[in-house]
Amino acid sequence: MKKKLTFIGSLFAVCMMSFAFTIIQQPKPWPVPEKNAKMANPVKSNAESLASGKSLWNLHCVSCHGKKGLGDGSKAAQLKTTPQDMTETKFQAQSDGSLYYKISEGRDDMPSFKKKIPDAEDIWNLVNYVRALKK
Repeated sequence: MKKKLTFIGSLFAVCMMSFAFTIIQQPKPWPVPEKNAKMANPVKSNAESLASGKSLWNLHCVSCHGKKGLGDGSKAAQLKTTPQDMTETKFQAQSDGSLYYKISEGRDDMPSFKKKIPDAEDIWNLVNYVRALKK
């Protein structure tokens, strides 16, 4: 009986740890107001825009999101939430307006960049660069 209880207790602990790990790893939904999600990117994605976006990325984003947008930056392990892999299809499926909104407004560990990057064109350049991070 004692072995059976020990086994059941161990099994329960493993199940709870798996459940907790699953919850921690799943990013919580980040709703974007419809008007923002529908915003069109006014900046053409060209060499100049991508170079500007990359410069901003290296200055503001690489420490958490990593050089290639995989969520493996040097500060990522210190965050409460794991940065998403920006190369994944699900991430890339978001509208440009949604990405602009999330960069501007921030949430939780993701800071707001509307004061650090006050020029809207610069944020759109960053959105264009994030689009170039596809697998």
